[in-house]
Amino acid sequence: MKKRLMKSALLTGKNLIPTDGFYTRLNDIGEYIAETTMQETPMEVNTVWDILNEIEDENLYRALLTVDKRALQIVLQKMQGYSLKETVPMVDLSAGAVYTRLDHLRKKLRKCL
Repeated sequence: MKKRLMKSALLTGKNLIPTDGFYTRLNDIGEYIAETTMQETPMEVNTVWDILNEIEDENLYRALLTVDKRALQIVLQKMQGYSLKETVPMVDLSAGAVYTRLDHLRKKLRKCL
């Protein structure tokens, strides 16, 4: 019986899913979500100031304002997916100095937050 209904629906072009109530609203919600996600563009973080402008927590913002600019540049490079070997020449520091600055930043953030 189901096979016959499906075959006749395919031949006649009729939709087997009811179009009233729940299914209509569900379809509308799906279309709305698809449109909304297509309209939203992710924020690209290209500079240290882009990082700071995206922070909503005031305590975190104030803590990062007092941090060394090179430490924030290192964080930016890490966010962009650069490895330590790639980051070292960009910030003009040794690998040990990069690790030290990240460690100091972690400790400072733990203390502030």
